[in-house]
Amino acid sequence: MPRARRPALASPVLPSPVLPSPVLVALAVLAALALAITGGAAPASGEPRVAGPPPPVVPASVPAAVAAAVPPPVPELPRGGTTIFPRHRVVAFYGTAGTDALGVLGEGSPDQAGKRLEEAAAAFATPGRTVLPAMELIATVANDAPGPDGDHATDITLDEARTYLDAARAHRQLLVLDVQPGRDNFLTASRVWEPLLREPDVGLALDPEWRMDPGEVPGEVVGGVAAAEVNAVAEWLAGIVRDERLPEKLFVLHQVTASMITEPERLATPEGLAVVQHIDGFGAPETKREKYAQLQRPQQLHPGFGLFYDEDTPVLSPAETLALSPPPDLVTYR
Repeated sequence: MPRARRPALASPVLPSPVLPSPVLVALAVLAALALAITGGAAPASGEPRVAGPPPPVVPASVPAAVAAAVPPPVPELPRGGTTIFPRHRVVAFYGTAGTDALGVLGEGSPDQAGKRLEEAAAAFATPGRTVLPAMELIATVANDAPGPDGDHATDITLDEARTYLDAARAHRQLLVLDVQPGRDNFLTASRVWEPLLREPDVGLALDPEWRMDPGEVPGEVVGGVAAAEVNAVAEWLAGIVRDERLPEKLFVLHQVTASMITEPERLATPEGLAVVQHIDGFGAPETKREKYAQLQRPQQLHPGFGLFYDEDTPVLSPAETLALSPPPDLVTYR
């Protein structure tokens, strides 16, 4: 900011030529100080004199303009740092609020889920890489009923979502909001959760299996999405990270079949997002390994892998899961 121009000082009028020269000099100095304090204007007769505001105190070593321009530091992730990979391996529980029908996260209270998640995640720690647990909460749930908006999807309440965020923070874990948009598009469905996505420890997951075209009903057909629609969400989410000066966000794309994401080579990976291709599907271990090898794009996207407690026969152990090539950066229990 340019320095304010100091008002010109008027020459003092001396009352008598008989005063000695040193006295004249002292009077001139006092007059100049009085004018500087009052802004150069003398008060009217009978009007009280008001001193101007004191100048701001700025350390001599830091210019005021520079000090004002220094941004606040970027907040850290729950277990340190501002980037997720490769420092951390994320291990998640998946589900929604109030029911265990859609995944293990909904079993018991949010705090109970956080404790069980902590125990399950610990087995995935490896030398030089810490485990970062995450609660993947289905915030927008697709269903076969059209609902009041006709989009075949229902949002949990913001209060329910905040309850899981509070529990995640109590255990130093991430919260990831999973969106199953029904007949809506992913960007519109994701914007509903913008207040929470502006938090430094909340990520986003898109579930194309439950993204329907007009006339389709969730559960009757397997959905899908084009890379361009995913990219629109990614750019919007990355903009939140930039605007709010947030640490890197987890951005998860679930995939069950090769056709579920069209033109995957066009998927964007904006700065500020750790984009994960999460390869789902349940069954025998060999079937799961083959699908992981078939769909993965490790040169473009971080690999993710799903484990199903009830449907996998049997469930791969942490050691078997980490033996996949490449080892997944994100492992989710459902």
